[in-house]
Amino acid sequence: MSLNDDAAERLLVVEDEEHLAAGLKLNLELEGYEVEVASNAREAGERLLRPEGFDAIVLDVQLPDVDGFTLCRKIRKSGNYTPVIMLTARNSAEDRVEGLESGADDYLAKPFELDELLARVRSMLRRRQWERRAEPTSGGARTQFGRATVDFESHEVEVDGAALKLTRLELDLLRYFVQNPGRVLSREELLEHVWKLRNYSTARTVDNFISRLRRHFEEDPQAPVHFLSVRGAGYKFVP
Repeated sequence: MSLNDDAAERLLVVEDEEHLAAGLKLNLELEGYEVEVASNAREAGERLLRPEGFDAIVLDVQLPDVDGFTLCRKIRKSGNYTPVIMLTARNSAEDRVEGLESGADDYLAKPFELDELLARVRSMLRRRQWERRAEPTSGGARTQFGRATVDFESHEVEVDGAALKLTRLELDLLRYFVQNPGRVLSREELLEHVWKLRNYSTARTVDNFISRLRRHFEEDPQAPVHFLSVRGAGYKFVP
């Protein structure tokens, strides 16, 4: 990550199509970011081992050696929770779910509008800045509900005494629910306060992440008792 607030934020673009990689690098640099490009998973892994790290990763699914889903899982398994936005020509619901399940924070189908990609990158980086500056949650940084214990300062999560790794976005979403117990939260509110996106037309991302929280924390994800759907309104967290 960029340790100096005045330094340009560092992005890693993992894309094997040279013309697309060059175009992304140019346009992201025009936005003021410092950009490195890797053409395959092996090269990306080598760059991610560098101590300076990155602030966000733009990751193509179709890579010549290892697919982006597998690479993202390996990145998360290594303990690296740098925000990831996936790019892919595969746009079925199953592919979107697989991308999010692998640990990606967002998912954008090709062909995409450059302005939308730039907006999503800005959104991820705003969330990262917010995380660094966030105050501990009201009532303390540690909370318990159901079978879970969560420490938002150390990012340590346990369910039934077993450690659980959450992505930064999963933790942000959980934090917002914990800060607003019993209140119905619309998808639009969650997109604005967790994803830092306003007037965003697609709320499916929220639904996918709620499903992930249910799988993590509900004894029966099909019959949730903590993360409840409120028909036509949104979601409600019941500790």
